Amino acid sequence: MKYRALGNTGLLVSELVIGTVPFGGRGSFEKTGSVDVDLAKRMFAAAFDAGVNLVDTADLYSHGLAEEIVGKALGERRQSIILASKARSPMSDNPNDSGASRYHLIRACEASLKRLGTDHIDLYQIHNWDGVTPVEETLAALDHLVQSGKIRYFGTSNYTAWQMMKTLGSAQLNGWQQPVSQQIYYTPESREAEYELLPMAIDQGFATLVWGPLGEGLLTGKVRRGQQTPKGTRQGNDWPEPYVHDRERAYDIIETLIAVGERHGCSPSRVCLAWLKDRPGITSVITAGRTLDQLQDNLQAADLVLTQEDLKQIEQATRIAPQYPYWHRIAAGMDRIDPAEAPFIELYRETMK
Repeated sequence: MKYRALGNTGLLVSELVIGTVPFGGRGSFEKTGSVDVDLAKRMFAAAFDAGVNLVDTADLYSHGLAEEIVGKALGERRQSIILASKARSPMSDNPNDSGASRYHLIRACEASLKRLGTDHIDLYQIHNWDGVTPVEETLAALDHLVQSGKIRYFGTSNYTAWQMMKTLGSAQLNGWQQPVSQQIYYTPESREAEYELLPMAIDQGFATLVWGPLGEGLLTGKVRRGQQTPKGTRQGNDWPEPYVHDRERAYDIIETLIAVGERHGCSPSRVCLAWLKDRPGITSVITAGRTLDQLQDNLQAADLVLTQEDLKQIEQATRIAPQYPYWHRIAAGMDRIDPAEAPFIELYRETMK
């Protein structure tokens, strides 16, 4: 297991992180899994033995139940593990029980601390942009939580690049604590983050954590062209994510991951995770499982070394068409390409020949 700095901090996090969406299975999350405390303990033991040092959860997951299970399953290990959670999502019908206002964030943090059975959260993430609350109010509340010792660092999740830069600029202007990370959706099938989010993170020194790296079960090899997706899987249970732009292209990508996995004698899931964790700008990849076997297989991605042939095959199968202004930089033969954009722009020169 490799460890990387969490953005512009001295905190080192593992390249694979254990996620907790399948914990609990309450409400709409019953389609994702139903991991209980006993199974969570065994999953944590396997992950920590493999070198994982960060657990990611959220108040939204099973509407608080996932955090309760995390707290009970961590037990005495809590002080040696980096704990991340999230807030901002609607937690009830009360209009103020949602958003990134000072009122909601402080209450949400205190509720999460109680459920998790801890006195602080190491990385507190705003689960989505709040288009109503002024960013200054959100940042002042987060700064207060840092100063009060209830959180150590904070980051974002599902922000656009301009929202991240607005957040960073306001924090710098007002002398508040600054975000250190972003959590984004990024898979071989969905590479939109390469246009703005990843170059922004590289340039500004943000850590990038990837959620849903297996496409919410789409890329595990259980979804195949012309075959019925097995019931009991997330995709077989009509889970609403992810949005797939081109289903036929997705099937081609799945077959590519399967083919590479066959060369290495491993699952397409392991290939997918191994490819993602070493992409430019990626700090950590969040992985989980409905069963211990699934999680253990995913964790072995840390040891899988893909060949140049593998990387070329996956990149070509997953490459998406250049968007403006990337294609213009290439077509116009621009020099002085920004180092933060270069890893992504270069991939499309061959496409535009």
